Parts: sequence; structure tokens; C-alpha cells
Amino acid sequence: MLDASLKGQLGTYLERVTQDLELRAALGDDAASRELETFLGEIAGLSERITLVHAEAPDGRTPSFEIARAGTNVGVRFAGIPLGHEFTSLVLALLQVGGHPPRLDEAVVDQVRSLSGDYHFETFFSLSCQNCPDVVQALNAMSVINPRIRHVAIDGAHFQDEVQAREILSVPAVFLNGKLFHQGRAGVEELLALLDAGDDEARVEALSAREPFDVLVVGGGPAGAAAAVYAARKGIRTGVVAERFGGQVLDTMAIENYISVLETEGPRFGVALEQHVKAYEVDIMNLQRASRLIPGRLIQVELANGAVLRSRSVILSTGARWRQINVPGEAEYRNRGVAYCPHCDGPLFKGKRTAVIGGGNSGVEAAIDLAGLVGHVTVIEFDDRLRADDVLQRKLRSLPNVTILTSAQTTEIHGDGKRVTHLSYKDRLTGTVHQIDLEGVFIQIGLVPNTEWLKGVVDLSPHGEILVDARGQTSVPGVFAAGDATTVPYKQIIIAAGEGAKAALAAFDHLIRSSVEASEAA
Repeated sequence: MLDASLKGQLGTYLERVTQDLELRAALGDDAASRELETFLGEIAGLSERITLVHAEAPDGRTPSFEIARAGTNVGVRFAGIPLGHEFTSLVLALLQVGGHPPRLDEAVVDQVRSLSGDYHFETFFSLSCQNCPDVVQALNAMSVINPRIRHVAIDGAHFQDEVQAREILSVPAVFLNGKLFHQGRAGVEELLALLDAGDDEARVEALSAREPFDVLVVGGGPAGAAAAVYAARKGIRTGVVAERFGGQVLDTMAIENYISVLETEGPRFGVALEQHVKAYEVDIMNLQRASRLIPGRLIQVELANGAVLRSRSVILSTGARWRQINVPGEAEYRNRGVAYCPHCDGPLFKGKRTAVIGGGNSGVEAAIDLAGLVGHVTVIEFDDRLRADDVLQRKLRSLPNVTILTSAQTTEIHGDGKRVTHLSYKDRLTGTVHQIDLEGVFIQIGLVPNTEWLKGVVDLSPHGEILVDARGQTSVPGVFAAGDATTVPYKQIIIAAGEGAKAALAAFDHLIRSSVEASEAA
């Protein structure tokens, strides 16, 4: 299963293993079990420290296997064959169970180690999901640090009966001690926050006690990362406060137009952004949401937890989020049939009927991807024609299991209380209301800027975008903005990064000029 090149790379990684490992395989008589046995045998053959043994599945799932540190209770489990996006999770699990420490801050490691009680996590993933590895890798690392934490990562496409029984319609889906705990991307710090590990009051005090920054960047996407790097390189005190470092790029599947990077994926690009910022003396405050901006000589940014940060200048790079259609049923059935990421959740709708709302590039690309997985796709577009590029439209129209509806307004998403069952739309030409029986609705109608918290403080466009001049300056002195949250056209990663760099240079220029003016006034 592993080609020569991949074997060579994996063999090099496994040289870092310092503890003896057992691959405890629970196999059946099916083809997938035979495939897993071959796969694990190839891995075991790459290191003298790894032994393949057969064992019973403690949870009854086959094929599955545990990576166990010999003679200890340290280990992690996979149910299915972790290829695709999860192959990296497998490699990290082999290294970490094999004695190579997880790359986490010591304070985070201490938090994990201090968790009391027994935690049994189950994560359902799909091999095409770019968000799933973060959760799988985080829980695997936590289980290595604290053996009272147990984790099994489950390929939902292989264990469809269990997915249906638990009514899982979105991945990653994490269960804790048998109950749904979390859905969506999360790292170790996010999971600890959900477990309410640590002293919230102490964290707030620690944030508020920070010395004033010269530049405080709000947002950790491409614009925020570029701004932080450019500011830090000027030798000034720089901070980044972000709800999740990486931002919207983490939800992007393929990136093929960032100059000098021929091809990459959003999560990998997001990690690279964070590593670049961490190479400088930047104070990164992750998992923190800004809730209020208070102008002044020292600009204050109040966080949702009550902490207040101060800075001589601020760069707003809060990005954007998926736009909602705001019809009855959308919120009620989110993650229960209503989804926004076809790459993540598409495999859960294998053979089923779905709809994609939106006829732009993102909507048509989603429909093309889904058509190879699901039973049928209906594309619903409000306008009288699709707005996607011609090449995408030609591909879409060539697919036999796709229906295209234009001049169609989605009016309601219906369900049975547990999951989506059908959708209503109005024909805008005749006024007639129709219903489509289906199991999944993927909403792809663009993005909305994350600027609600800035209303009444900085000038915004009618669409909620931050108004900026050619230097990234907002209507508030000392406050700059960059990226998808601004009025700068063409929401592209490379443009956001460039705007972030420009905003940092403008903020630095502002600091120089304001210090000179202050000294002259004195």
C-alpha cells in the first residue's frame, strides 16, 4: 500500500521512536481488514521497535488497531485505515506513543496532565476532511500525555451503521463518555477550554496585566499573520489576539494560486502562518474573541471574557465567515443536515440526496465534488443564471446526477426534529412553491465580514466592511485594517497577506510620527 518514496519518508520519521511499540490489530474476514493487516505489516517492517500483533477489539469495531507503548497503558486507537488527511495523524501517533514529545507549550502540557477523572473520547472523521486531523491529533496527544484520557479515531465512511445510529451529519464529531461533546475543528487549547480546565479568572487577569503593545493585531488569518511578522521585524512590541489562528483559510481545501507555492491545503498553510509568526517575538493570544474597541491615546481592545488589552496602534484583521441564508430550519438543523463544508461532510451523505444553495464558483465547485459521492445534487440559484466560471458550469452540466434550478429562492429547510428531510423553494418567475426531498443542504453563498463588534466605532460600508484608505487607515486614528473584513476588493489569501503587511508598515509610520509630534508638543 505504501510506495517506495512514502516508505522511505516514514522510515526516516520512525528513527525518532525511542520506545517499543505494538500495533494491536483487530481484524475480521473482510477486504478492509486484509488491507489494514497489509498496511500495518508494512509499517512494522520499517522499524525494529514496532511489532504487529493480533488482538480483540475492546469496542467491537473491526478493522481497527491500537498503537500501544509496550508494557504501559499509553496508546491511541484508530478504527478504519487512516489514509488521506489522517495519514499525518497516524505518523504523529506513532512518534508520540513511541516517546517523541508532542509539540505543545509546557503550560498546555501541564493542564492536560493535571486533568482528573477518566475521559473516553471518540472522534468520527472522514478521510477527505481537512478539519478533522486537528481534532484527532489533539486528542491523541492528550491521551499520550495523560493515560486517563483514551481516544479512538473512527472513519465514519467505514462505520456507516454507527454514524447513522448516532445521527452524525457533520465531521469532525467528538463524543466524550458516549455523549456528543464537540463538532468542528479544535486544537488542544480549544478542547481544554471546552473541558473548562484551568482558572478563568486567572487567565483574564494575566491578559489584562500585559504591558501596552506598540501594535496589537486582532485576527490571526493571512492578513493578521503578515501584519504581525512585518511589525515584529521593526523591533516593536507586537501582539496578536485571535479567535482561532489561521482564520477562514483553515476551512479552505486546495490553495493553488499563492505565488511561489504551487499547491497546498488550507490547514497546512495555516500551520505555516503560525510557525512564521512564532519565529519572532510576538505575543500570541489564541482562542480570544474581541468584543469592543475603545479609541484613545492608548487604544483598548476588550475581549469577550472581560480582559482588556492596550496598544498604541491596532490592526483589525478579523476576516469573514460563511454567509447564512437566514431561513427557517437553517439554524435548527445545522450539523444535522445543514452544512457549509462539502469537503468535510460530503462523505457522510454517500448515496443520498443533497442540495447546494449558491451558483457562484464555490457553489458549483461544491456540487461537482458532491456529485462523485452522493446520489443526487440539486443546485439552487436565486439569480436567473449561474454565476460560476464557464469551465465550471460546463463540468457541472456534464454530470448525470445534477439538477440545476435558477430563479429559485430557498424559503425553508424542513426536518423531523432530528435531521433534514426536505427543502422548500419558490420559483421567482411564477411564485409557485415547490419541495425537494433530500437529506443534506450545503450552503455556499459567500462570506460576511466579522465586524459587528465595531459598529458605531469605526466607519463601515453598507455591507459591514471596514472602510480603509490606500494605507489601510480606518476612520479612527491609530486603528488600521486589512484582509477580508475591509472594503479592499477581491477576497484572496495573497491580497489579504499583502494588505496586512501594508497595514503594519502604516502603523509603524503612525507610531514614528505620533512620537515625534508628542515630543515637539512637550
